[in-house]
Amino acid sequence: MRSSIQWGTKPVLGLDDVASLIPDSSTVFVGGSGGGLQEPTNLLRALGGHIEGGANPHDLTVWHCSGIGDKEGGGLALLKAPGKLRRVVGAHWGMSPELAELAEQNKLEAYNLPQGVISHMLRSAGAGEPGLFTQVGLRTFVDPRLDGGKLNEITTEEIVELAVVDNQEFLYFPAPKFDVCLLRATTADEYGNLTFENEAALLEPLEAAMATRRSGGIVIVEVQKYVLAGSLSAREVGVPGVLIDYIVIAENAMQTSKNRLEPGFTGDYRVPVGSMPPLDQGLRRIVAERAYQEITPGQLVNLGVGMPDGISKLAAERGELDTIAFAVEQGHIGGTPAGGIEFGAVYNAACTLTAPQQFDLFDGGHLDIAFLGMAEVDETGNVNVSMHGGGISGAGGFINITQGTKKVVFCGSFTAGGLTVSHDGNSVVIEREGKHQKFVKKVRHVTFSGERALELGQEVLYVTERAVFRLTAEGLELVEVMNGIDIDRDIRGHMQFEPVINDITTMTLKGEGK
Repeated sequence: MRSSIQWGTKPVLGLDDVASLIPDSSTVFVGGSGGGLQEPTNLLRALGGHIEGGANPHDLTVWHCSGIGDKEGGGLALLKAPGKLRRVVGAHWGMSPELAELAEQNKLEAYNLPQGVISHMLRSAGAGEPGLFTQVGLRTFVDPRLDGGKLNEITTEEIVELAVVDNQEFLYFPAPKFDVCLLRATTADEYGNLTFENEAALLEPLEAAMATRRSGGIVIVEVQKYVLAGSLSAREVGVPGVLIDYIVIAENAMQTSKNRLEPGFTGDYRVPVGSMPPLDQGLRRIVAERAYQEITPGQLVNLGVGMPDGISKLAAERGELDTIAFAVEQGHIGGTPAGGIEFGAVYNAACTLTAPQQFDLFDGGHLDIAFLGMAEVDETGNVNVSMHGGGISGAGGFINITQGTKKVVFCGSFTAGGLTVSHDGNSVVIEREGKHQKFVKKVRHVTFSGERALELGQEVLYVTERAVFRLTAEGLELVEVMNGIDIDRDIRGHMQFEPVINDITTMTLKGEGK
């Protein structure tokens, strides 16, 4: 193992030199998050063989915390060439659909672990611990009694173990070992000290660098700016130069896959709330408005990607951002989470933590309420968002959040595949029904366990545009129905199981009468 202390000037490489440092069959950690956040795009281009004159290593194992990509051929999709990848371990796959397709075709070994678990595994590895014990993931597809995080038939090695400590079940994740770590920062000085002033999130570069150096590997960082030693404020340095081996200068790096630099994401400026795009009328707004009613002023609230991100837009529209603290897994608290491909960036954040710190907060039960999407729901309350009709998307931070939060509200359309609805201020009109049922007898992938939620005493709701359900020990109970909806025709007629029905109230939106 290399010395843990290497003080002094670090070599500056050209992009055509990078891949020659990475032998075939290496295990590589890639920093960043989906939508281009802190993504080392140029280093990925080099690793993928896209740099003229550069080497082109193959048979690689790649680890990442959160989906790296933009759904348009960037990020990890730069590594899609035949023979390039042997195995991928990550929390989210949806940002690089090309790799998800390779996994579905059994062309690479594929694992999906919770984002917070991978983040904390890095910390354990960097601290010299043998692995991570956690209850996050119990009774989900990560549990070795189900799939052990494996996503296809050719993936057979067990990388998750079940353990019992003091008569309690835990999952044990052995610490990974990395040969190479690829990171991005805003600025490096001559000694390799890194600052992240223009990045849209802090994430886990320190933990990744420590884990790699502990393994005897090398750390390569892509930066926009290179300055003299002593230029950087010591308190702004996020990764010390003693952990960095090589620097690559890439002046034209994007802050996200859409923005060169959005000051509202860094705290340099505060963006006027009125300038943010409003939430359009329609299905997403109906669901968001009903879900929003579950928020109490003063709460710490998590929003998942997709349907739930409309809730933050409603808060902005209503001038209520100062009464709610939104938190996203990339580390931000307060402000307005960006939607779509840039999910993970936040306008006007009040606080930015590292991702491992944020997951400590989530796992510790400090969230008051969380709003997440749902692709499938079954009669026991299980939810699938990780592998469904749209292919492999992965869990991201979903498992950490849903197992650590007091109250969980799943948000989504009642059916999928072409559903169109309208709302006239009092009633919902289903103009076209979706082709695919989402309330199924048994979910394909258990991303959220209803059984585990009941054990933990969580309150769980399922909000759609026409009805609201609640998790009970007897199963999914129908508790609210929107005006204009016929229970037999529009609800039971599009479910593969019978919900529990006792007292039903009218589902209302803001401004309606009770």
